Amino acid sequence: MVKNLRHLDFNLLKAMDILLEERSVTRAAERLFITQPAMSSILARLRDSFDDPLFVRSQRGIVPTPRALELICPIKQILAQIDLLLQPLEFNPATAEFTVRIAATDYAHQVILVPFLAALKQQAPHVQIALLPSTDKEAQRLEQGEIDLALSSFEHSCGNELHYLHLFDECYVSVMRLGHPALQQPLSLDRFCELDHALVSFQGSFSGITDQQLQQLGRQRRVTLSASSFLLLPEILQNSDLVATVPKRLVCKRQDLAIVPPPLEIPSFSKIALWHERTEHDPRHRWLRQLMLEICQNEEQFAKNCALYNPLVAT
Repeated sequence: MVKNLRHLDFNLLKAMDILLEERSVTRAAERLFITQPAMSSILARLRDSFDDPLFVRSQRGIVPTPRALELICPIKQILAQIDLLLQPLEFNPATAEFTVRIAATDYAHQVILVPFLAALKQQAPHVQIALLPSTDKEAQRLEQGEIDLALSSFEHSCGNELHYLHLFDECYVSVMRLGHPALQQPLSLDRFCELDHALVSFQGSFSGITDQQLQQLGRQRRVTLSASSFLLLPEILQNSDLVATVPKRLVCKRQDLAIVPPPLEIPSFSKIALWHERTEHDPRHRWLRQLMLEICQNEEQFAKNCALYNPLVAT
């Protein structure tokens, strides 16, 4: 434990934070622009302050002790608070310079981040955004400071130190190429099950929420393609007779695909922005989250006005 505040140099906390991220004295020294002996000296001072080895050597660098792992979140919070103290009392987006790390799927990249980044560039041109892939450990990544914001689904649980903002609710539509034979008449459940389907699965599965709903009806469809990215689907659909049932916002602006209501009820889902307590009161992050909400609300009308394909009026 820390012996006394007088024994702890707060300048060492940044070095400790970097050591926890890099798990290497050499790489930590490079990030701090100091020599490796100087970094080793800092580590010795940290060990003395916390009365713990903090890191032990391994074949791949250094491994944190349990005590060091306990320090990850508190140090991140302290550094965030210090950073907040140094910020101007009045936040000005036009001149603000800071970095935000956002974790999201390619679906969220397309429907949330593309319009958001366009607005951000106009209002806060000096803000840096790092887009990172989404994982199933978003809460842990937020707690450890690896990311600042996660675009997630509402069903993901929020811990005591996590906060969320509801962005929008999403429903599903079925899409296929213009001129697809199935468009000659309204899509029935029988015809739906006869078609060849594509779906998106990050695990390579051939079953999803649509198949779960079909199973409850005692029905089954034929999924012949499982893609790892939503971004692949439009081109695949345009060049085949495959059908995909996807979130509506993903395709509502496309004019090169036919969008039809699926012939069965598929539960909708919510998208949220998730963040940790350490950025809850930061005016920069609060402004950024509000901008994201406004963008999502503006895009809501596009989704509501999405024109569905009607075979009776198609020419």
